[in-house]
Amino acid sequence: MRIVIAGGHGQIALRLERLLAAGGHEVVGIIRKPEQAADLREAGAEPVVLDLESASVEEVAAVLQGAGAAVFAAGAGPGSGSARKETVDRGAAVLFADAAERAGVRRYIVVSSMGAGAKHPGDGEFDAYLRAKGAADDDVRSRSGLDWTILRPGTLTNDAGTGLVQLKASTGRGMVPRDDVAAVLAELVETPATAGLTLELISGSVPVTVAVKDVAGN
Repeated sequence: MRIVIAGGHGQIALRLERLLAAGGHEVVGIIRKPEQAADLREAGAEPVVLDLESASVEEVAAVLQGAGAAVFAAGAGPGSGSARKETVDRGAAVLFADAAERAGVRRYIVVSSMGAGAKHPGDGEFDAYLRAKGAADDDVRSRSGLDWTILRPGTLTNDAGTGLVQLKASTGRGMVPRDDVAAVLAELVETPATAGLTLELISGSVPVTVAVKDVAGN
């Protein structure tokens, strides 16, 4: 399956690209900087340089053409300022969803954040991030043209993955290695029965494949 990942050079995205490529998928990563391309190729993904803050729906839809799934894993990143939370974490997410619908790609996975909410209070940069992510999630959930799943990990770490997680509509606060987030995403891409679910993810005691099957009702 052809799978297109927005934010292809992110820490989770690079891990996901390696997993999907190892699983025999054709993986495409959208990146903003040409110098990031080598890292994607090393991960087994085809890099496409396209700035989601300025690209048109048609340009993004052209990249998505023929894909079986789309994953939004882009983010403005820490220290980028509140304004870019709106243009990337919300605006680019909406653009990518528009493009997926235009290209006829139904399977759509969003990497969100625990605590995201369009009405999240606070004046800090992280508060702005949670509002932007929440607004983007609301937009995606309103679309009947997408078989969406929204994944909201807890606090991310660079610890080695354990393959053991807790994946539920509500888990409570907790930490989770990026390795395990990527592993869950790889399973979600191929589990369309999770469409319509917003899921929280933290470390736990259930193997990733079992956790995804459980929430899918399999």
